[in-house]
Amino acid sequence: MKGVKIIFGFFAVIALILTAYTVVRTVPAGTCGENGTGLSCIELPPGFSIDYYAEDVENARSMALSPNGTLFVGSRDAGKVYAVLDRNNDSKADDVLVLAEGLDMPNGVDFRNGSLYVAEISRVIRYDNIEARLENPPEPVVVNDSFPSDRSHGWKYIKFGPDGKLYVPVGMPCNICNKEGEDERYGTIMRMEPDGSQLEIFAKGIRNTVGFDWNPETGELWFTDNGRDWLGDDLPPDELNRAPVQGMHFGFPYCHGGDIPDPEFGELRNCSEFTPPETKLGPHVAALGMTFYTGTMFPEEYRNQIFIAEHGSWNRKIPIGYRVTLVRTENGTPVSYEPFADGWLQGLAAWGRPVDVLVMPDGAILVSDDKNNAIYRISYS
Repeated sequence: MKGVKIIFGFFAVIALILTAYTVVRTVPAGTCGENGTGLSCIELPPGFSIDYYAEDVENARSMALSPNGTLFVGSRDAGKVYAVLDRNNDSKADDVLVLAEGLDMPNGVDFRNGSLYVAEISRVIRYDNIEARLENPPEPVVVNDSFPSDRSHGWKYIKFGPDGKLYVPVGMPCNICNKEGEDERYGTIMRMEPDGSQLEIFAKGIRNTVGFDWNPETGELWFTDNGRDWLGDDLPPDELNRAPVQGMHFGFPYCHGGDIPDPEFGELRNCSEFTPPETKLGPHVAALGMTFYTGTMFPEEYRNQIFIAEHGSWNRKIPIGYRVTLVRTENGTPVSYEPFADGWLQGLAAWGRPVDVLVMPDGAILVSDDKNNAIYRISYS
């Protein structure tokens, strides 16, 4: 009987694995690409298509577009910043130039008044008149080097807001910890003038945001936030938050998802004291870049709706994320959260990891992928 139980247990485990594989598979095995990889694996709503905009962009992360059409791309582990050029305007890159290398996790990039701003771990630097010197970039100017040097959640997403200030987050240097009494910069979104002066905290209680944008109708800041680990596969959710004014607190480390007290720090504060998320995203999906859709190529129902790049879970038993999702809103309030581009995760393995989303002037959106070293273009016809 003991041998029978062992054999039964073995097959039970195999059945569980196969069940998990079936649950998370988005396209049946053998029906897409080579070894379950490639753009034929990506599922999109009817009328949409996906193609490569650029390949061989090592560890492609955050993106920023100049008015002249130069696409700047940061990286994290690669330590590089790129200029991606579509010289003949055919919606496909012709050149990928390395502007800088050897930088300290230069994830965040943005462009303003002819200058490229790049965020490293502890500083923001600037490359002036960069488009005239793509083949021979100048030495960078240090804008502000007063940020913490912690590598855990130290990589940054940056973006200029409607107020002309550069917004720079400072992630918590831990999975879960309380740093409010030690250094008020941790767990915040900060902002400063383009020259690095007047650095101040805009919002706090944020574990780690690697993507934000402003509602084009209201000018309000919205941002993604990655929830803590090791509360189980299904807790807590990642968050999509809104910060219409300065000074709001979003709960970390005391409260997660608006209503989940932290086992260690929850007794210190009450969840009712904090601003809850606008919507709860999937647990551990690693929601990163987000954007409001302001183009005209997609059907009208997508106008001013929110696209989110989900990098994908790293320690969940059954992985989730690895996709681009859509949050639909009505009168400024989220009403649904659904997959838009799905298929980088096949079974229990992912061949790509979306990082950032960017609306192009023609209305297509670009999606960066730091695992597949690529930038995709999603269009509608």
